[in-house]
Amino acid sequence: MQKIWFEGSVPSDFDVMANGAAEGICPADRLPNEPLYMLDAADGVIAGGLYYNTDLMKQAPRLLIIARAGIGYERVDIPAATAHGIAVCNTPDAPTVSTAECALTLMMGVARNIKRIEKDLRSMLETGEPKNIWGSYTALELSGTQLGLVGLGRIGGHVAKVAGAMGMRVAAYDPYINAERAAALGVERVDSLEKLLGMSDVVSIHVPLMPETYHLMNAERFAQMKRGAIFINVSRGGIVDESALIPALESGYLFGAGLDVTDPEPPVAGNPLLYMDNVILTPHIASATLVGRQRLVVHAMERVLIALRGEQPPDMLNPEVWPRVLERRAVLL
Repeated sequence: MQKIWFEGSVPSDFDVMANGAAEGICPADRLPNEPLYMLDAADGVIAGGLYYNTDLMKQAPRLLIIARAGIGYERVDIPAATAHGIAVCNTPDAPTVSTAECALTLMMGVARNIKRIEKDLRSMLETGEPKNIWGSYTALELSGTQLGLVGLGRIGGHVAKVAGAMGMRVAAYDPYINAERAAALGVERVDSLEKLLGMSDVVSIHVPLMPETYHLMNAERFAQMKRGAIFINVSRGGIVDESALIPALESGYLFGAGLDVTDPEPPVAGNPLLYMDNVILTPHIASATLVGRQRLVVHAMERVLIALRGEQPPDMLNPEVWPRVLERRAVLL
């Protein structure tokens, strides 16, 4: 029987999905101090937070497929996997709704100054000193404002639909999408990032972390944003130069920020973003709703099971390796 290796616990519904075609194995269930325990027996892997490099792949001589439970695959060395004859997939549809809802939650939370007003209420109750909280409360109404999306893929597209229903005007900068997709979503397509930043009351990032997007949002870009704008990032921390974002927030140039990601993760102790009243910071949990977590694992399992049956799975990141995967599978069987 073929074996699928999980970094975390084996899902309770694994047997139903596998239907006798594979066995689930998990180091955390047996030897928590040996994170790669039984990896050498694995035909497929559900990848989470480990780094899948050449050294790790050498410890898995049977491995045919690595399925990343999520969109990002920066923790998987694709060239190394190809050299070892291993297929790599991601699950781009799985985190769409949960991550988009997180972006919208952060957007609304920052606009309504939730963190600061909760602090003011707690202070008043703890000290017993009366305060005119209603009169001093500063918040923004999003309906009628301009949302600028940097990236209009699956997640950005879902944010666009919900934001439009809230009454926001939506524009996007994404050189990889065509006018037809933008029009179908009711989104204005903008031809430069500078223009988008300058026209937007809220800027939300929805691009992958690649060499060309590393520190895409730097001091120059934050200066191009409108004074009093809101900044949202639920993509990857490395897209933002935090040393440029922090002074833009401390000075009041930006109204606030909602961040689900930092660089590094978790943030280092003492990071000023943790203590700013105009920043809501969450620990990379955008996709981790109850439904979202299940969907991530189920989609990854589906891809592994398809590959172990000898069929090419969807969302392969190195499709050129598939003939070699089939050759290796025939030898192992």
